[in-house]
Amino acid sequence: MNLYNLGRNFFNGIFAAGYKLQVNGLENVPKEDGVLICSNHISYLDPPLVGCSSGRTVHFMAKAELFNMPVLKGILPKIHAFPVRRGMSDKQALRKGLELLRNGKAVGLFPEGTRSKTGSIADGLAGAGFFALKTDAKVVPCAIIGPFKMFKPVKIVYGTPIDFSELKEQKASAREATEKIMEEIRKLYEANK
Repeated sequence: MNLYNLGRNFFNGIFAAGYKLQVNGLENVPKEDGVLICSNHISYLDPPLVGCSSGRTVHFMAKAELFNMPVLKGILPKIHAFPVRRGMSDKQALRKGLELLRNGKAVGLFPEGTRSKTGSIADGLAGAGFFALKTDAKVVPCAIIGPFKMFKPVKIVYGTPIDFSELKEQKASAREATEKIMEEIRKLYEANK
């Protein structure tokens, strides 16, 4: 068993026992082909939560600084994380994300770029919209509804894939596409909190 699957089994146990995890809308996540899962970001536990609950092996962008830490730099690539330099356009990370999506993989993104301290959903960065417009991957909005406190329920809701055909025809910007993604995440959050 590889490290990703070991981690998934470990965190599945934690989420089921410690957080009374509820997963809704799993039928909206395609079982094959490229899929971009875009979620709000409230905790360090969000990546394993999406990785455990989505039914797919999910590749995540992680801040480049983590790949310089002695323990993590060996582990992160084995759990399908790849580095992104925040605060700038990281062409290498964008190329890696495009390659994964075009090769039928699942990529998980937190468009806000950082965790929300208040639980409110902030504006997203343009990267998510870039991937939505440049690939044929299905874009699945996702809402994580906490808080992450032991023995309190945590809910994750996967919405229906977003249709970007109109925005592609209009040659919309990555920022406009990201705004559409964030709007769908907010709707999911409000409907399920």
